[in-house]
Amino acid sequence: MNKLYFAHPSAIIDEPVEIGKDTKIWHFTHIMKGAKIGERCVIGQNCFIASRALIHNNVHIQNNVSVYDLVELEDDVFCGPSCVFTNDLNPRAAYPKGGQWIPTLVKKGTSIGANATIVCGITIGKYAFIGAGAVVTKDVPDYAILKGVPARISGYMCKCGEKLSFSNDNTATCKKCKTTYQKKGDKVWEI
Repeated sequence: MNKLYFAHPSAIIDEPVEIGKDTKIWHFTHIMKGAKIGERCVIGQNCFIASRALIHNNVHIQNNVSVYDLVELEDDVFCGPSCVFTNDLNPRAAYPKGGQWIPTLVKKGTSIGANATIVCGITIGKYAFIGAGAVVTKDVPDYAILKGVPARISGYMCKCGEKLSFSNDNTATCKKCKTTYQKKGDKVWEI
C-alpha cells in the first residue's frame, strides 16, 4: 500500500488509523489504533496519540506530547514541546475509570506553549495563546493570552500572532495584518 503520509521507521502505528495526506510522524512516536489525524500535520519525536484522539488538519505537535482519548485539536493548532493534556480530573490507580474520560476541545489556530498543562473538561477558544508553563483550569475565550499558575488572561492576540492593544472604544487593529477586533468583557471577535 502506498502511504500518503510519512512515518519514521521507529514510529509505531497500530492499524487501523486515519492519517491524512502529507502528515509527518517522527522518531519513537506511537499512534494507537483508531486515532484520527488530518492532513499536513507534524507530530514530533516521542509523542503518543491515543485511540480516541481527534487531530484535524495542519496541527503541529512538538516533541514529548501525549494527546489522550477525547482530546480534540482543531485545524492549525500548535502544541509546544512537552505540553500536557489530561482526561481525568481525579485519577486513582485503584479505581480506574474504564475509558470514561472527560473531553477537551482546542479550537482553530490556538498555540500552546512548552510545558503548559491543559486540565480536561475545558474549551480553549480559537486563536488563543497559552504561555509556556501555564496551567489552564477553565475555559479560554477566543484570542486570549493566558499566563501563570493558574493561568489568567493577560491580553489578547491577533490570529496572525501579534499582540492587540484595545482603544477606549474597545476596538483594536492589528499592526501587522490590519485585522480589526471588537472587545466586550473578556470576549473578542473579528469585525
